[in-house]
Amino acid sequence: MQGEGGFDLGAVMDATMAIVSTWGLRVLGALVLLVVGTMVCKTVRRSIRKALERSNLDRTLVPFISSLTYYLLLTFLILAVLSLFGIQTTSFIAVLGAAGLAVGLALQGTLGNFAAGVMLLIFRPFKIGDYVEVGGTAGTVQEIAIFSTTLHSPDNVRITVPNSAIYGSTIKNYSYNETRRNDMVFGISYDDDITKALDVIQRALSADDRVLQDPAPVIAVGELADSSVNLLVRPWCKGSDYWGLRWDLTRKVKEDLEAAGCSIPYPQQDVYMHQVSGS
Repeated sequence: MQGEGGFDLGAVMDATMAIVSTWGLRVLGALVLLVVGTMVCKTVRRSIRKALERSNLDRTLVPFISSLTYYLLLTFLILAVLSLFGIQTTSFIAVLGAAGLAVGLALQGTLGNFAAGVMLLIFRPFKIGDYVEVGGTAGTVQEIAIFSTTLHSPDNVRITVPNSAIYGSTIKNYSYNETRRNDMVFGISYDDDITKALDVIQRALSADDRVLQDPAPVIAVGELADSSVNLLVRPWCKGSDYWGLRWDLTRKVKEDLEAAGCSIPYPQQDVYMHQVSGS
């Protein structure tokens, strides 16, 4: 059958049917494989995660290993889909290797996050549950993933920090040591009895069971400031008692100093005016 201008509709139909018969089943099979394979990869990731959580493995490694396994399975899935179209996977891998430098330069930030995540898991500067200050923010570590670390701030805000921003900066782990020192400063007036003030503070520390005796707390005159004599108070406590002890001691010491007749001064200036008589 020929149309106007010698157009052979039958030949076109035959060619279309040939393409559909040749590639139609492959495309359909590739789509089915891709959808089913993705579901299987996600199921395997969840299963691995649950199995690792039930084991004695450090919780810090669980999300990293499960995510890494998931992406490896996705890579094999993509190679399997390409093989359905007759693409030689060995040649494809060679092409990927040749393009690796360009891809690496384009994705150097992502690859840097991955490398930093590996280093964090090797050197373990913190683990899940630690309260840390990293990358300009602070919070409790919830998860260390391949590319980022998740924190929860004290006011329950979820914070995601790139791993490269963490490993390339100073890391403060407030939960690493079991004990911490509470550095506090109390000011008294220059007219107050320093010995009495020191005794009052010592009794306040001795009365609180959260204050550790080893190392012994330090109480000393630290500075003769402009408006006050500053007393340094440095008791040791368990890390979990840090803030509670700090808040309670601040109130207790203030009340006890005032009850003992000591005053807590505040910055002030005395202004003297001299009248100059006219000539």
